[in-house]
This record gives sequence, C-alpha cells and structure tokens, in this order.
Amino acid sequence: MGEIAKEPLLTKEYYENCPGCKLERLREKQHGIPYKSLLTIWIVVLSSTLPISSLFPFLYFMIKDFHIAKREEDIGFYAGFVGSSYMLGRAVTSLFWGVFADRYGRKPVIIIGTIIVVIFNTMFGLSVNFWMAISTRFLLGSLNGVLGPIKAYACEMCPEEHQALGLSTIATAWGIGLIIGPAVGGFLAQPADKYPNIFPKESLFGRFPYFLPCLCMSAFALVVAVGSFWLPETLHNHKEAKSIEEKPSLEALETGVTPAPSKSLIRNWPLMSSIIVYCIFSLHDMAYTEIFSLWAVSPRKLGGLSYTTDRVGGVLSVTGAGMLIFQLFIYPHINKLFGPVLLSRICGILSIPVLQSYPYIALLSGVTLTLVLNFASIAKNALSITIVTGLFVMQNRAVDQDQRGTANGIAMTLMSFFKAIGPVTGGALLSWAELRQDATFLPGSAMIFFLLNIVEVVGLVFTFKPLLVERSS
Repeated sequence: MGEIAKEPLLTKEYYENCPGCKLERLREKQHGIPYKSLLTIWIVVLSSTLPISSLFPFLYFMIKDFHIAKREEDIGFYAGFVGSSYMLGRAVTSLFWGVFADRYGRKPVIIIGTIIVVIFNTMFGLSVNFWMAISTRFLLGSLNGVLGPIKAYACEMCPEEHQALGLSTIATAWGIGLIIGPAVGGFLAQPADKYPNIFPKESLFGRFPYFLPCLCMSAFALVVAVGSFWLPETLHNHKEAKSIEEKPSLEALETGVTPAPSKSLIRNWPLMSSIIVYCIFSLHDMAYTEIFSLWAVSPRKLGGLSYTTDRVGGVLSVTGAGMLIFQLFIYPHINKLFGPVLLSRICGILSIPVLQSYPYIALLSGVTLTLVLNFASIAKNALSITIVTGLFVMQNRAVDQDQRGTANGIAMTLMSFFKAIGPVTGGALLSWAELRQDATFLPGSAMIFFLLNIVEVVGLVFTFKPLLVERSS
C-alpha cells in the first residue's frame, strides 16, 4: 500500500509542436534565477517605454515653436493634449492586443509593437505642426500593444517562484524608461542650439530640433525588433492546453483543495480591485511626469525653476540611476519584509510629504537646489515604482495563464484612459496654477502639487479592504 501511495496521481502531458510545452520542459530543467530571460524582458519593455515620456522636457518648447499658444501661460494647456494622445490611443486598442496575444501568441505582439515604435516615434520627431504631433503620438500608442501582453509573457518565462521578480523587471524597465526617456529628450533636443559645431542650423537636426532624440530611441527599438524574431513563444497552441491547466495538481488532490474554474474577468474582484488602484496611481504618475518637466522649465516668475532641457535631462538621468540601484538592491528585500500591499501603503504615505516639498524646493538655488531636487526626484520615483510593482504582481496572480493576456489588456485599457487624463488635466491645471501667483491659499505651483497629493491619498485609501482584495491561494 505504501508503494502505491508514492505513485504520482497526475502525469504532465506535453505536445511536441507546442511552443508553450517546449518552454515549460526547458524551464523545468533550469535552476536558479533566469537572468537571460529577465534581461530580454527588460530590454523589450525599455524600448517601448522610452518614447512615452521622452517628449516632456522639450514639449514646452515644441508647443512654443508651433505658435499655437497665444500666451506663455497657455503652453501647458496645449502640451497636455500632445502628452495625452499616446495614452488615449493605447486605451482604444489595449484590449484588442490582449485578446490578440491570447489567441495568436505574445511574440507577434512584441515584434509588431517594436516596429511601430520605429515608424511613428521617428515621424513624431519630424512633426511640423500641432496636429501632426498629436496624430503621430496617437498612432504610436494605439498600434503598439507590447506593454500589456509582456506582463503575461514575463510570468510564463519565469518559474513560479521567480514570477514576482519577472514582474519587478517590467516595473523597473518601465520606471527607468519613463526617466531615461525624458533624459535623452532633454539632452538631445535642439542640438543645433546646444552643439552648433556638430549640428549646423542648416542641417536636418537644425530644421527639426526635436528629431535627434526620437531618432536615437527609434534606432534602439529597431535593434530590439530584429532581435525579437528569436524570442521564444510562451503560449500553448493546442486545444488540450486549457484542460491540462484545469486538472488538479498532486498537491491539490492531497489537500482536497482544487482551483476555481475560469470565470468572467469582470467579476474577478481581486483582479478588478487591483486594476482600479493601478489606474488611480497611474493617473497620478503620468500627471506628475508631465508637470515635473513643465514646472522645471517654466520661468521663475511663474514658480518654476527656469531650467533648460539639458538640465532637466541631467536631473532625470540621476533619478534613473538611483531607481536602478533601488530596484536591484533595495526593493527585493523590503518586498519580502512587508509584502506588496503593505509596502504600497507605506510608499503612498511617504510620497505625500515628498511631493508637497516641491514648491519650497523652487525657492532654493545653486548647489543646494541641485542636491535637494535630485534627492526628491529619486525618492518620489522610487516610491511610485514600488507601488506599481506590487500591483503588477497582484494582477497577474489573480488570473490563470489562458486569461493573462486579456486581463492585462483590460488593465492597460483602463489605465491608459486614466493616463490620458493625466497630461491633459495636469497641463491645464499647471497653466491655471501659474496664473494665481498672488492667491492667499496655496499660491502658484503649491496648488498643483497639492492636487497631485489628493489623487495620491485617494489611491492610498483604495489599498485597504474591501476596496483591494488579494486572490486566495
């Protein structure tokens, strides 16, 4: 009887021509952290993330060059529409790309998305008017569907014990891209003015002052697009895949606990609650990203720092380096100590005083301003990316593999709508705040950072039960 009890109750079935089965067999033979897979995911996400916010350091000057704003205070209003057009495009098609990835695979979405970056990010750099800038950004967002399915791809590329690390890699690449992108945009925009010996006024880069940063990011995306043809596919392409996944495991049969059958994603409250919180913090983060760059280049008389694009790029470069160090050496330890939910709450609370200190930072000058601003920027972005990483983990744990692409598509659709609202409202509110320099209550930029903190508090409240629920194991 003892020998019979030791026999396996369930034998895993593999299919010869299924890429998902092939990857699973390879994954079972591997031990330790899959560094190669993590690096691949990191590079793919970075190539798609760099263009998202790369325009913010020079967007103020681009709108000014378009001559569409009648007053200097109105530039932020028009900048918001260009900044939000990418997210609006992504909101329209994210669900489609999620369903596409669940039906045809993750790899085709990655290849198509990186090629789209090459085409439309280059065209944005060649924009000659306001409407061309909006349309190219909209098409860039709507036709690049990488950032939803890549989360499912990361979970499927990594063993279960390293899935949180895989999602942390996405969050790290996302955060670094949102920092390095603006840094590249700040350093390389208007090269004929900054580096006249290399880029004459009569050259292509003199006639199109915002083309160089877009061209560099498109070149990087082209290399990634070519390399993506050699990526492994993770999706099972046989009809029996779903039935295999739904069979109870040996542990489940021994404990008498079987997984719940697939159900409507909309009724999956652990998934939807984490998406709602994710949307709120995404609105906050996107609004902050645009407001920070516009605030930094705004004149001192309007409460800004009067920074040039390359000085903004310098701050964001330091922030990117700080975030990379934080994610590699600090985040894994504090995540194990507190868990994703509690850690998100702590970071939300700490973000409030950091953000409200920005109007007072604008009163500083010289080396003190540089040091304090860099410290505050690193702290704010590290806290934000920690929150996002925890929500990534919760979303992908809330569904099974056959629904991950669609689930992440839903998340990207809703999140993109919120992120589209961020730049529009952020730019308009910044323009409004700059007009109230003599107000008694929260004058100038103090009001805009106070409003950002209100959104942060709302997101913080939504991290508590019953508004946020984790999936039971």
